[in-house]
Amino acid sequence: MASPQQPAGHPRIPLPPVPLPDEVVALAAEFDDGRRSPAVPRNAATVVLLRDGDTGPEAYYLRRQRSMDFAGGMAVFPGGGVDARDFDADLGEGAWAGPAPSEWAEVLGVEEDLAVALVCAAVRETFEESGVLLAGPSVDAVVDDTTSDDWEHDRAALESRDLAFTDFLARRSLVLRTDLLGVWDAWLTPAFEPKRYATWFFVARLPEGQRTRDVSTESSSVTWLPAGGAVDQAEAGELAMMPPTYLTSLEVSGFGDVDALLAEARGRSASMHCPSVEPLSEGLGEGWTLSMPARHRPLLTARREERGRA
Repeated sequence: MASPQQPAGHPRIPLPPVPLPDEVVALAAEFDDGRRSPAVPRNAATVVLLRDGDTGPEAYYLRRQRSMDFAGGMAVFPGGGVDARDFDADLGEGAWAGPAPSEWAEVLGVEEDLAVALVCAAVRETFEESGVLLAGPSVDAVVDDTTSDDWEHDRAALESRDLAFTDFLARRSLVLRTDLLGVWDAWLTPAFEPKRYATWFFVARLPEGQRTRDVSTESSSVTWLPAGGAVDQAEAGELAMMPPTYLTSLEVSGFGDVDALLAEARGRSASMHCPSVEPLSEGLGEGWTLSMPARHRPLLTARREERGRA
């Protein structure tokens, strides 16, 4: 598969902590004091799809088409907006494996109907954008091959919204394997951005027997990369990433294998972080930057020290 490296001439995306231009700081202040009203965010889900590699967890990245109006040209994880039909909680008896919707609601920090929709969106979008399906014929089995023409027909129908995800599951008598997902993080686009998303990040292991496919119409290339390698490429200006993708990749790279990462996910709950303007840390110069979750700060400090020794 082709690596989603940014082409020559593509602007390098600054990585956290990003120094903010004065005009962005001024614009953010207008939203903070009520002179401007922020756009209403759309709910979304993204899945860090993982497998074990020689140097630790590898993640699946898609490079979005440069023509996309949000994160065009960026390397991202599979994901997308919640479909109104993802709210259909009536999946039928025995069609939901794993934590109950009420448990998902607690760890995601949302109402139960939205929790169901986010889990459905996470599984649906992963299938649409990678061909990987976190569902199976029973509560302890998973589909082992989705590459045939009939699966591809359904995947394309889901992507075009001609087919509802719950109808797809019911017609194929599939059980939604929510137990294969772990909650990882939640990010809200800053208030000053014209297009905003409230995105919940999930993690999942690539099911045995399945393989990813370059199928999404929204991506120009796809690749598996060691999470640490993706961080290296982003820092070298070879791979364009939004800050949440970079920080997630950096965090994932600190785990020895997928088992350890999924064990961490089982103890997590999502707390939505909306980046706000704050002063740059001491030693990084004068000016302003965007905030990040507290647990990422020591990771960035260690990374800067590591690069300084290199």
